[in-house]
Amino acid sequence: MACLVTRGRAINCRDIQGGIASVYITSYGLYGVITEASDAISNMAGSFTAFKYDLDGAGNSFTTTATTSKDNGTTFFSTALTLTLPKLSKEDGAELKLLAYGRPQIVVSDRNGNAWCLGKVNGNSLTSATMQSGDARADMAGYVLEFGSEEIAPPDLMNGATVANPFAGMSSATVTITAGTNS
Repeated sequence: MACLVTRGRAINCRDIQGGIASVYITSYGLYGVITEASDAISNMAGSFTAFKYDLDGAGNSFTTTATTSKDNGTTFFSTALTLTLPKLSKEDGAELKLLAYGRPQIVVSDRNGNAWCLGKVNGNSLTSATMQSGDARADMAGYVLEFGSEEIAPPDLMNGATVANPFAGMSSATVTITAGTNS
């Protein structure tokens, strides 16, 4: 493998915004064969249901950190995803338990219309989940979920993603998107 630097980077325009618009959570291993082209996912061949979580406000983010060891000659990428879900319910509590037991794959749709696949190979682990109700009337009552993944590469961009459907470019996949409900 060649480890040569291939490009530089100029100062970008200020035409983006931070934050996550929604996440799509699927059970592990259902994406089927994943095809990549130009460092992005260009197709999937599986049949799966993606459960959409709409997000609004602060407290929703993902951060990827590269960890490299010169001594061991290794590199991996850790991604931390934080979701803030206001309002407590027994239905969400039951789903929280399933998320903790599994290792779901998660697609993050950002506020710029991009979709990122987290845990493509190894899945994601729910590393922390907090159910909370503040003491003041305006404090949040809800959940703060933290997922983590460790992969050989950073999260992949998904080609053809749209704001309405991050899987739109995955022509070989049979995807059912199930929208979230109010509880």
